[in-house]
Amino acid sequence: MTKNLTSGRPGLAILAFAIPLIIGNVFQQVYTMADAFVVSRQIGIKALAAVTGTGSLQFLILGFLIGATSGAAIVAAQRFGAADETGVRRSFAASIVLCLGVTAIVMAVSISTLKELLFLLNTPEEIFDDAYRYFQALLWGMPACMFFNLFSNMMRAVGDSRTPLYILIAACVLNIVFDYVFILCFHAGVVGAGIATVLAQALSALACIPVIIKRLPVLSFRRADFRITLKECWTHIRVALPVGFQWSVIAIGTIAVTFVLNGLGYEAVAAFNIGQRIDQFTVLTLGSFGQAMTTFSAQNYGAGKYARLRTGALHTAIIVSAISIVMGAFFILFGGGIAGVFLKKNSGAVELAHTYLIVQSSFYIILALLFVFRQLMQGTGNAAAPTISGVIELIMRTFAAFFLTQFFGYVGLCFASPLAWIGSLVPLTIALVLTFKKLRRVELREAKDARPRA
Repeated sequence: MTKNLTSGRPGLAILAFAIPLIIGNVFQQVYTMADAFVVSRQIGIKALAAVTGTGSLQFLILGFLIGATSGAAIVAAQRFGAADETGVRRSFAASIVLCLGVTAIVMAVSISTLKELLFLLNTPEEIFDDAYRYFQALLWGMPACMFFNLFSNMMRAVGDSRTPLYILIAACVLNIVFDYVFILCFHAGVVGAGIATVLAQALSALACIPVIIKRLPVLSFRRADFRITLKECWTHIRVALPVGFQWSVIAIGTIAVTFVLNGLGYEAVAAFNIGQRIDQFTVLTLGSFGQAMTTFSAQNYGAGKYARLRTGALHTAIIVSAISIVMGAFFILFGGGIAGVFLKKNSGAVELAHTYLIVQSSFYIILALLFVFRQLMQGTGNAAAPTISGVIELIMRTFAAFFLTQFFGYVGLCFASPLAWIGSLVPLTIALVLTFKKLRRVELREAKDARPRA
């Protein structure tokens, strides 16, 4: 069912909306850990390095696609907040057309240049072939990834964060089952892990269609809604593509990290990436509040409720700061033991993974505020500030990868993300303050115009 986030207590509304997102994201991370567990235990640590070592490249290519679907949904959320149901349907139709075109282009370019990209990534020779086969399987499944994320983001845009949760859980369960089927039964190796992911996403995307038709009539577009004008296209392009590019700009920084990391050997690759997968429990939890803030800010911005927007931002910042402190302490204390489960008690790799977790955990509160501020700005349709923030994040992460690693080795590389978060938060904070001042002036002007004249 749809849910309007323009009424009620802001903090509670955001928390209620975020909880299903947290559960879904954590469940998805459980799947990725299970995927890593199956690959590591059934194929080996080199196969694990091949699967996890393409993460930054996945972030660059698939992240752009996912970011574009998220950006397109912002327009629908703004129109939903403004009670424009016809506009919501037209936004959904325009988003499908736009995202299909983007998918076709990205898919053609990435598949044809995949080997070159892996070479540029400095992928170790002993895992190169497996990395290529695994990622190629994911790239051929890009349409499934796009539709799954677009449908989920559109549901969230109209306030339904529960239905995408149920479908995501089903997708994760299917993914784990397919992992065992393709790896253990069909002996498909790392390719089997890629096929399992694509097949689960495709089935989940198909499951979204009857749900939207029966439960979310506001998204049930008609043939007339596909009569898309150039103005309508531009409305979506100017929001969707910058969000996609923001993901990709950030991803380039992670590629720089991966390039340097691959030069440290496959043991360091496996340890760093397992550390990242454990770390993602916090990142995705905080990111869920960011997702909730996108919908909240878009709906309230569309409805012209700017004071409520400020209150919601403050409440969310307090919530995520508390969560970041608790989860940071947990991983500092117990991260090494968790990493040992996946690294077969390899003491050297476990120590490297724990080092990574200690460094990241110490800066979670910066990441928490970064998510809230960035997603709020995106929800208001401001693409410039998050893009500038992403460029600074790229510069800081690249600096850490190529310079700090020279002096401090693996530890220097672990500081790449925290430095990027700090650099990225600065312009977003400035932009947020300026935006709130601007919206306050709009409020005062509207209040003055609404006063009865003597």
